[in-house]
Amino acid sequence: MTYFFIFETELRLKKSIFFSLLSIFGIGKFNSFLICKQLGFAKNFKTKHLSKQQISQITQLIEFLNFKIGSHLKKSKILATKKLISIKCYKGLRKIKGLPIRGQRTHTNSRTARKQNY
Repeated sequence: MTYFFIFETELRLKKSIFFSLLSIFGIGKFNSFLICKQLGFAKNFKTKHLSKQQISQITQLIEFLNFKIGSHLKKSKILATKKLISIKCYKGLRKIKGLPIRGQRTHTNSRTARKQNY
């Protein structure tokens, strides 16, 4: 077995715990560092050396810290964009047209902006 799952995410066993936690959608570098520090793991501690008790500690800590992760985070992001579209604010209208939302220029990069604006 070269992987296991935490919060619907596949974690590789050969990577360090710091970098394998980064693969969970919604956990960035700071949160990964925070989890490693609170549980007493070194940054280079390999995922394959985790015991079942340590894995359960990781999941309990993430639930205790109330991180929005995985499908819950994706759902809240989608709902936020739908709200912007429904109230027809400037950001929502730009989103519908497929144009840049945060003030980027459109004179020379409108094609790439339309690709990146999902």
